[in-house]
Amino acid sequence: MLTLSTIKDTSKAFYKKYKLLIWIVASVFILLMPVIFPKNYIMGVMCRILMYTTLAGGLNAINGYSGQTCIGIAGFFCVGAYTEAILATRFELSFWIILPLAGILTAIVGLLVATPTLRMSGIYLSIVTLGFSEIMRLIALNWTDVTGGAMGIKGIPSPVFFGISLKNSKVYYYVFLALAILFLFTTSRVLKSRVGRAWMSIREGEIAARSLGVETSRYKAMNFMYGAFWAGIAGAAYAPYVKFLDSTYFTLDEGWNVLSMVIIGGQGTLGGPIVGSIIVNFLTEVLRPIGQWRLVAFGIVIIVMLWFRPQGLVGASNSILSGHDIVRKISQASADDQKTETEAAT
Repeated sequence: MLTLSTIKDTSKAFYKKYKLLIWIVASVFILLMPVIFPKNYIMGVMCRILMYTTLAGGLNAINGYSGQTCIGIAGFFCVGAYTEAILATRFELSFWIILPLAGILTAIVGLLVATPTLRMSGIYLSIVTLGFSEIMRLIALNWTDVTGGAMGIKGIPSPVFFGISLKNSKVYYYVFLALAILFLFTTSRVLKSRVGRAWMSIREGEIAARSLGVETSRYKAMNFMYGAFWAGIAGAAYAPYVKFLDSTYFTLDEGWNVLSMVIIGGQGTLGGPIVGSIIVNFLTEVLRPIGQWRLVAFGIVIIVMLWFRPQGLVGASNSILSGHDIVRKISQASADDQKTETEAAT
């Protein structure tokens, strides 16, 4: 009889046997995507998927690996985007110089947000990050002399790479692809380091981590800076892609959009932001005819995910987020109690 466990075992065996071949075919397909699907519409969707992979990955680094609750990622996205737009249009700096500068500046802003909130958690931290996001949007809207206000910043120059101007989605695809790969590689290395283990120990139990000598405040601040850095990088890459920037790109809806990617894909997993970005962007295109009602559809999807698979699509079935382990322990404890009572009665 064909069961879900049988399918999983077969898939694992197939992957293990043909792992190298699968990776080669997947890599070639990804690199040749602009050739296989040359239409600007398709490549535009692919660019957004890759951009949101990095942006949602930055949020996942905060929420998924250290257990902090940030829902104001749009604020960091805004800082990175406006940094690139201002430095490129007013000071005519190269995109490749601005890109790391935007990430560093956003990381510093992340530290400024994290420092007074290190003792906060849960809904309190969520409200602070939400307020920060809205403050950044209002600054972008009202600081007319610097950000252009409601008129925004126009004519953001396209990056130039070895004399080639990256003006359209077909070539800009490789910029977002390179950043997504760099983010995944860097994060995978960080998670295997002492810093990454400290983040995860804080997620599993901050008091226990502190009792083992982990400087929780320092590592939580570093975690916020790391997530903010990549959000700033995503924003800096996005600004010259759209060539025009105003405050409407960074509303609270954008923050919820990125958060939904993390929840659907799976918090605390490297693949979660990728899967979440693909699904949410696909749904956005499919549900575009219904306008703002698609946000209701996203809400329903999130509720269903939290109810039936809270660990996300990529999360392991025995993840602590799934609740299965908790249910098993409760059931085992109940069975042990009944066994003890029976033995005492006899």
